[in-house]
Amino acid sequence: GGSVLVDPKLFKIFIEDVFILNKLGFNPIIVHGGGKRINNKLSEVNIKSNFINGLRVTDKDTIDIVEDVLIEFNKEIVEALSKLSCKAKRITTKENNIITVMQENKELGFVGTPTKINKDFLNKTIKLNEVPVVAPLGSNEDKQTFNINADTAAGSIAIELKAIRLMIISDVEGVLDKEKKLIPEINSQKANELINKKVISGGMIPKINNCLDVASN
Repeated sequence: GGSVLVDPKLFKIFIEDVFILNKLGFNPIIVHGGGKRINNKLSEVNIKSNFINGLRVTDKDTIDIVEDVLIEFNKEIVEALSKLSCKAKRITTKENNIITVMQENKELGFVGTPTKINKDFLNKTIKLNEVPVVAPLGSNEDKQTFNINADTAAGSIAIELKAIRLMIISDVEGVLDKEKKLIPEINSQKANELINKKVISGGMIPKINNCLDVASN
């Protein structure tokens, strides 16, 4: 989550954890967000952010800013890993794009749903012992850039690669019940029930839906 990555202390811990996983022989793939930084940049240019079910409504002006912010963030993550002698590969719409998308719906504007993941490129990167660092951006057949919910992008990649684990890292405690207490474990039936009752709401909806998609594939 972008909110984790803008906190210098959490960012440092996260980078060190990825470095350790890589050294232990695991193959971590980072799919990062950038929500807070995007909000700040949009505020600077007086563009108001609107969300529908946790997804950012993205018009033509907004998509250009979103792309710039995420590409810059991507570069920072790769450079932080490189400082620990951990090789990493930048994957954005401008460099090594691996995600083909279709428009989610017209109401959301330039928000895409992944339709194809270039898993060959990911596998080649992993074989070279490089950590893929993926910005949640994709393009359609006309080369138009689309914003993708970071959890949706991560879920699509996890399904395509048949990943052993999908970890959603956020600055929120997790799924809360109606008394705002943490639910330590949840199944698909209970998750859908809580979404229908609006106990699970906002940005937690795409997170849970992606976890359910990955678990069922």
